[in-house]
Amino acid sequence: MTRGGRVESRHRIDVAVCDSSGAIVDSYGDALRPTAPRSASKPIQALPLVLTGAADAFSLAPHELALACASHNAEANHVESVRSVLARAGSGVAELECGAHSPMDGAAYEAMIRADVPPGPEHNNCSGKHMGMLITAHHMGEDPTGYIRQEHPVQQRVTSHMAEMCGTDLSKQSPGIDGCGIPVWTVPLAELATGWARMADGGSTSQATAEAANRLFDAMVAEPHFVAGTGRSCTRLMTAYGPRVAVKGGAEGVYCATDREVALGIALKTDDGSRRGSELAIETIIAKLLGHEAPPATPVLNVAGTQVGEVRVATSA
Repeated sequence: MTRGGRVESRHRIDVAVCDSSGAIVDSYGDALRPTAPRSASKPIQALPLVLTGAADAFSLAPHELALACASHNAEANHVESVRSVLARAGSGVAELECGAHSPMDGAAYEAMIRADVPPGPEHNNCSGKHMGMLITAHHMGEDPTGYIRQEHPVQQRVTSHMAEMCGTDLSKQSPGIDGCGIPVWTVPLAELATGWARMADGGSTSQATAEAANRLFDAMVAEPHFVAGTGRSCTRLMTAYGPRVAVKGGAEGVYCATDREVALGIALKTDDGSRRGSELAIETIIAKLLGHEAPPATPVLNVAGTQVGEVRVATSA
């Protein structure tokens, strides 16, 4: 980031671009950097929702499948969709174990304040993922209590698919805990990128897994608003690129994407956890893969709206 023509801040970013065999086809920095994928792993975590038959048992529409892969704004249609799916499964928001926080969308938050409505777990940006996990437990006849714990069958299935898609051995580590309470495993960036490539073409996975992954990506690119929401990077990028590109950001400057046409996966991580850095970086890498012009620098404005600098990508310090 520059101000007055001088560099004010730097966001150093490691990037891996891989195919579904695990080959690194492009990289910047440390492509093998161990990384907690955070919410960028949500499409992989949603595979059991489809593979167990839960998505069909409870008649999930594409926007509801997209919501299961989402970090949503808690806009009205996000929240109502979470409630609707849970009701169809004979569940409710009281069973969600993600915790409550205020909507990420400013307008939705202000509306709740005016109405004197406290936030519930359905307003958590991860409630769509939890919705998918919870209804899978119901479909499988499992006690849903504690579905977020590592030893619960829900998380055992999720862990198995993370290992399969990324081609990584998770047996020698203990997971951390994500912001919403779900176990989060550390994987090298290149293996995370490989997982996203395999979500695009199936790689060495079974036909059923490949079809489930394709169904989830189809839902995400068809309903990008339900992956994030108004003003959000994920929604903007998938709206712009259409069905070819699926993307998902995560906390602490993680971002993943895939060019579905050639099944290349991208995974990146900023040193400082900056979303400002990760969002411009992922857009730049996608443009390079697709042969498009690089995105312009992002202007930095002061309070009066005057441009005082810019955020731009450089391939060296």
